[in-house]
Amino acid sequence: MSRLIVGPFNRVEGDLEVQLELAQGRVASARVNSPMYRGFEQILPGKEPLDALVIVPRLCGICSVSQSVAAARALADLAGEPVPPNGLLAQNLMLATENLADHLTHFYLFFMPDFTRPVYAAEPWHAEALRRFEAQAGEQQRRAIAARQRWFRLLGTLGGKWPHTHAIHPGGCTRAVEPSERIRLLAQMREFRDFLQQQLFGAPLEEVAALQNETALRAWLAGGERGDFGFFLRIAQALRLDLLGPGPGRFLSYGAWLRSDGTHEVPRGVWDADLRTLQPLDLAAITEDATHAWLADAGGPLHPRQGLTQPDADKPEAYTWNKAPRLGGRVVECGAVARQLAAGHPLVVDAVRRCGGTVYTRALARLLELARVVPLMEQWLRALRPGEPWCAEVTLPEEGHGVGLVEAARGSLGHWIEVRRGRLASYQIVAPTSWNFSPRDAAGTPGALEAALEGVPVRAGEATPVAVQHVVRSFDPCMVCTVH
Repeated sequence: MSRLIVGPFNRVEGDLEVQLELAQGRVASARVNSPMYRGFEQILPGKEPLDALVIVPRLCGICSVSQSVAAARALADLAGEPVPPNGLLAQNLMLATENLADHLTHFYLFFMPDFTRPVYAAEPWHAEALRRFEAQAGEQQRRAIAARQRWFRLLGTLGGKWPHTHAIHPGGCTRAVEPSERIRLLAQMREFRDFLQQQLFGAPLEEVAALQNETALRAWLAGGERGDFGFFLRIAQALRLDLLGPGPGRFLSYGAWLRSDGTHEVPRGVWDADLRTLQPLDLAAITEDATHAWLADAGGPLHPRQGLTQPDADKPEAYTWNKAPRLGGRVVECGAVARQLAAGHPLVVDAVRRCGGTVYTRALARLLELARVVPLMEQWLRALRPGEPWCAEVTLPEEGHGVGLVEAARGSLGHWIEVRRGRLASYQIVAPTSWNFSPRDAAGTPGALEAALEGVPVRAGEATPVAVQHVVRSFDPCMVCTVH
């Protein structure tokens, strides 16, 4: 048995370190360390509740809109006030803009460049991977960066700026979209659609979204070059990425794209690989275990509503600042693959039933989400009603609780708040990377990534094993959101 410490990782938001125990050329066990403590859950208590709308977006520059929407929904839940349809559509549009930009960034800038590494130089596709995805030089990478920059103009109109827009409010959106602006937004969306159809998929979005199973996917792939998506699928088949990095088999969705009637475009629930169905989500069953975190854990695993964030930097047996979120005491995975399973998309369901949550299915679900959500955004833009309210007046009570749940690009994000005497008494945040990159709990059960790394091959002499990189990046860590 030998030990290898991998980190810090490049092309990762924040600091990440993974300690590996190796045996016979494979990972025997892994411990994932989030070494950067942020302290937001200690900064917020004592503040005015609306101050959260300014403070929590600063958790992260990549998913600031997701944090804003979660905070706004927690405050709206506290107040018990409905959001006007226009305001809800505007929030969904801003959140979707950020999520899809994240998917694009992940695929072109974070994930695919790993296939240009010298370790793959003998592969027949390596030269083409370099041409497309080489860091800062790849032809398709440069095109994607330009498309991403133009795409973010939507947030300039919808929210005034990105990141850290202040247009998102518990009552909806403080920035109304004029009829002429809606036309411009639709034109910008068409431009992004064209990039996806011409460069990423080599086919109409609706054609990609309509693929029913892996048999149909293979037949579709045989029908043409199929852009960068098709190139990824060929690499995935050659390297058997469908067998790499299997997750826990339980997938969490808080529900994505909230509707005025309280339902979601993508349902809330837990998809269980053993049952092969979506089960109801019991929010009361969520706990955070701090046994192996540099945080006090005297009360044992706690629900976020009773959550405690008290640093204990010299704690024995601790190895990370991240708590271990659990659902009913069990490990879950969140992200695009969880959303598409919750939505019952037949291609993702078919793929996960065959090989589980793996590097292949996580990337597949994120790319499929690009094809599915852009048409939804076009519908939301057309559904806006100029002249109708965008933001309701909200009166916050002096005492109470609230919870705001959002599906960020990387998965399930929750904000739990308590207000006493008109001030925040508690503010607890459980981010997607908190779920996926959690440490072991009191029972010694590894988190989703820790378990997914077990059995991953490590080539002789590798200091940063490429297979480990693939698994880590398939979860797309955002470490600055992980610990607060």
